[in-house]
Amino acid sequence: MKTYRQREKQGSKVQESTKGPDEAKIKALLERTGYTLDVTTGQRKYGGPPPDSVYSGMQPGIGTEVFVGKIPRDLYEDELVPLFEKAGPIWDLRLMMDPLSGQNRGYAFITFCGKEAAQEAVKLCDSYEIRPGKHLGVCISVANNRLFVGSIPKNKTKENILEEFSKVTEGLVDVILYHQPDDKKKNRGFCFLEYEDHKSAAQARRRLMSGKVKVWGNVVTVEWADPVEEPDPEVMAKVKVLFVRNLATTVTEEILEKSFSEFGKLERVKKLKDYAFVHFEDRGAAVKAMDEMNGKEIEGEEIEIVLAKPPDKKRKERQAARQASRSTAL
Repeated sequence: MKTYRQREKQGSKVQESTKGPDEAKIKALLERTGYTLDVTTGQRKYGGPPPDSVYSGMQPGIGTEVFVGKIPRDLYEDELVPLFEKAGPIWDLRLMMDPLSGQNRGYAFITFCGKEAAQEAVKLCDSYEIRPGKHLGVCISVANNRLFVGSIPKNKTKENILEEFSKVTEGLVDVILYHQPDDKKKNRGFCFLEYEDHKSAAQARRRLMSGKVKVWGNVVTVEWADPVEEPDPEVMAKVKVLFVRNLATTVTEEILEKSFSEFGKLERVKKLKDYAFVHFEDRGAAVKAMDEMNGKEIEGEEIEIVLAKPPDKKRKERQAARQASRSTAL
């Protein structure tokens, strides 16, 4: 695969098409930014990595990529880059192409060098009118690396599960397991498997769903886990509710109320199984309580506290759609 610049230096004229990009504008963009452009059958990749003068750190991780949809089919990097670089330094931009028409497929993925820039891109560019009457759709892209697995024997530990699933799948890095509230030695019959990347998770899902692979002699149930989406930082900055987990069965709402009320006035406390939500009237009091109470013991169990994430409407919609498909299948 040769870059746009390499081909130009070697004297190979880049294929011209009335439907393709304005090559003079693309050349001017590359000269201005110092980025490279790799053109293959299915995509045009700008950058990845960017020049050292722009960014010389590690490859960006989760939360730095945005999905850009509703792109006019005859629009290319010379219009996209100037718009999105306003949000922050771009690591790469991948514009998906239709080999038959020579035009783009109407969507692209842009990875930024940091999460803040990706979030800024959503604010600046979502619903942006890039052409008269043509508005872009921009959101944070979430590559799902996590599987939900059911039918797990309840006596298995995290270590047992990690060992067993590592035998039949590749790229497994972590197991997320929840214990029964009344018996910490038993799990709840399900777990989440975290893989190193989306490709490994997809391959593991296909293998486990094939019916040919058995774990502890059983065929397990497998689904994609709902992707972990980072809430808007501005929304999280206003949260006054604490999520308290790993509670002993003997912990009551009254005990929690007594423990947390010393940090500030409470609106209410709601305990469910081995976790609870503690609602404060003031955010400062909630943050102070989280900082000072996290890791403390209540009724013999070390509790864990984080700020509660606001309800995810999209997640509820996905769950409803999943439930509807199950009902139809039945």
